Amino acid sequence: MRELDVGLITEAVARLCVEACCELSADVRTLLEKARTEEESELGCFVLDQVLANLEVAAREQLPICQDTGICVVFLEIGQDLHLTGGDLTAAVNAGVRRGYQEGYLRKSVLSPLTRVNTMDNTPAVIHTRIVPGEHLKITVAPKGAGSENMSRLMMLKPADGVAGVKRFVLETVTAAGGCACPPLIVGVGIGGTMEKAALLAKEALIRPAGTYHPDPAVAALEKELLVLINQTGIGPQGLGGKVTALAVQIETYPTHIAALPVAVNLQCHVARHRSVIL
Repeated sequence: MRELDVGLITEAVARLCVEACCELSADVRTLLEKARTEEESELGCFVLDQVLANLEVAAREQLPICQDTGICVVFLEIGQDLHLTGGDLTAAVNAGVRRGYQEGYLRKSVLSPLTRVNTMDNTPAVIHTRIVPGEHLKITVAPKGAGSENMSRLMMLKPADGVAGVKRFVLETVTAAGGCACPPLIVGVGIGGTMEKAALLAKEALIRPAGTYHPDPAVAALEKELLVLINQTGIGPQGLGGKVTALAVQIETYPTHIAALPVAVNLQCHVARHRSVIL
């Protein structure tokens, strides 16, 4: 049984918050650079040039890539042979978010949903935990801005709607979002399970390495088909028209009830922030 002091978790989360908000990961940057070579619209190319220039400035000056530094979504994969010591896990994660947003001068956007009173430190985080084999802890911090999150949707389709219904719902969601979700997008899709499982699958799809395909060939084929269909909408970078509306479509699935077909679409703007570490 390996022991890990939760103080190390706080330190790691604080660091990941700042890194995620100021430096876009290489996988997403590669897709943006590829999009620039593929875009044909003059205005779309201008937008992508500005996006890429902004990434350079943010990394060099250690400033947020986007002024909306998001609500922190934290995924924890906890080894079943790991013993956490020194305090409460949830408190340790929130202490890391608090420290990271304070020390990184990141905007604090978290507040009560009813009174709208700000918590002033961007806590609490949204924390998802999973027990896995081993004795290590993997932490993934994914700050999620409201522009793309607000345009996300969940639908309980009928089984008879089938794959055609799934494709229709994804396209309707992207089209309804237009430029509000700050395209080019990464489109996370969760199919199956229950209502809440589908939503979580869609979020988990967004922290997969950007541009990778699902290991199931049928699901991968659907990802590729949806990407083509979305990029035929003409929404383009920042909704100003063009060939590249999405950088990737990433789907996660889970077995569901015979009478159900839950589908969730979690849109992610071009600032697809995620950082991970294994302790």
